[in-house]
Amino acid sequence: MTDQKNFSTDIDRRALISAAAASPFIFQPGAALANSGAMAAIRKAVEMQLPASIARIQDWVRNASIAAENSRMEEGAAYMMALARDAGFSQVARIATDGHPGVVGVMDNGADRWVGIYFMYDVKQFDAAEWSSPPLEARIVDRAGFGKAIMGRGATNQKGPEATFLAGLHAMREAGVKPPVNIALICEGEEEIGSPHFRQVALHPSIRPYLEKCLGVVIPAGWQNPNGAVTINLGSKGIIELELIASGEKWGRGPEKDIHSSLKAQVDSPVWRLVEALSTLTKDGGNTPAIEGWFEKVRPLTKRERELIALSARATNEADRKKALGVKRWIDDLSWEKSLERLAAQPTVNIEGLVAGYTGPGGKTVLPARAVAKLDFRLVPDMTVADSLEKLKRHLASKGFPDVEVNMSGGYDPTETAEGSAVIRAQQAVYDRAGVANTLYPRNAGSWPGVVFTGEPLKLPAGQFGLGHGGGAHAPDEYYVIESTNPKVAGLADATMGYVDFLYEMATISI
Repeated sequence: MTDQKNFSTDIDRRALISAAAASPFIFQPGAALANSGAMAAIRKAVEMQLPASIARIQDWVRNASIAAENSRMEEGAAYMMALARDAGFSQVARIATDGHPGVVGVMDNGADRWVGIYFMYDVKQFDAAEWSSPPLEARIVDRAGFGKAIMGRGATNQKGPEATFLAGLHAMREAGVKPPVNIALICEGEEEIGSPHFRQVALHPSIRPYLEKCLGVVIPAGWQNPNGAVTINLGSKGIIELELIASGEKWGRGPEKDIHSSLKAQVDSPVWRLVEALSTLTKDGGNTPAIEGWFEKVRPLTKRERELIALSARATNEADRKKALGVKRWIDDLSWEKSLERLAAQPTVNIEGLVAGYTGPGGKTVLPARAVAKLDFRLVPDMTVADSLEKLKRHLASKGFPDVEVNMSGGYDPTETAEGSAVIRAQQAVYDRAGVANTLYPRNAGSWPGVVFTGEPLKLPAGQFGLGHGGGAHAPDEYYVIESTNPKVAGLADATMGYVDFLYEMATISI
């Protein structure tokens, strides 16, 4: 990790501090922070450390670990350990798993309460040709409607928000202030491949006793929309990531190696075999799973969940969302509210990618011996990975495709957290004070391994929190705003103060 004193070499310190002081976003602390007598000192430290905080994000983005490619995973773990130690964590350790390592650390501030913080240090793959700025250079760019942002893979998912949380710890130390809670830090390097070994990290004896003391666990996020509003998710969908493979070798028909395409009149095609198998998994144009028994354990939305979705629909802008996604219509031309209900309640079968035969320039007349489909399945309560995976295998066999291989790479069950938990109420309090419109939503359509915390044996509330904004996760031109020109969206300094305020809120909130 780059030494902190060198972080600010290419950043205009005075300009950043002036911009932070002139930020149009107005941060309002809670009583616990305001009455601590430390707020002014912490804010001053946040602003003075902005160049280092920005460079910390940039340096981390430049040090990418990609689990899907087994790329720089040990380096990523070592970098994460250095970041944790630099922020003041002790007992920082590399946790070996059956896959890539995790990292844990503890910050015992002598406080009465503990809070868990979850980090991921791996990032998604990328194709540099699709980006307007090199994905591992972490350049500062202008984003219309938001201001200056760091562009790079992992900038918003999740290194920018995570480093912003660390910036809060650095600022408190610089101000001579101990954080008001103790912190259990738990990090993994396999989130982007479905966290296949994260439970081994969470239940390791070096961190489990501290997690068991926590009021809850949060992952830092930066999800303010252009109007400044945020959604507080009461859970997330689960996920199964896998490959379906059809091959002449396993099928006993078709070629065992690629052959000339003229022989298709004589020889079966494993590629068409896979296409036919895939066509049995869904109906309605791919929008409804058709796997036998798939909906048996799907729990309908409750009256309260429908109320929350209706409130969310009224509080958010459909046109902005469509513009951000680059779509013109929802499935079945649903209304905004009905599309949000479907987003929360519907399990999905999605084809991420298809790989078979020749895909280079021009044509190549071959009959491929093997075809692979990469899929993800999003799960809703009360579906489970184990039950769903078994149903998929039975379905393929019953439809006449017992030879199609099912290779699961990762996944976990859905996550749920109670509306009245301290983690949720603390988020609401911080957002409300900052004048940030916030709505509760039954569950995020995306996935994270929060069930490791919310499920047995820990049974802790868990969620996402953070002021600020980023976009382009898993896509080209991913970015994270550091200097906001939008009066409704926090820049890096205010987002950092938001994490400080959240810790103070967790220290004093009624339980």
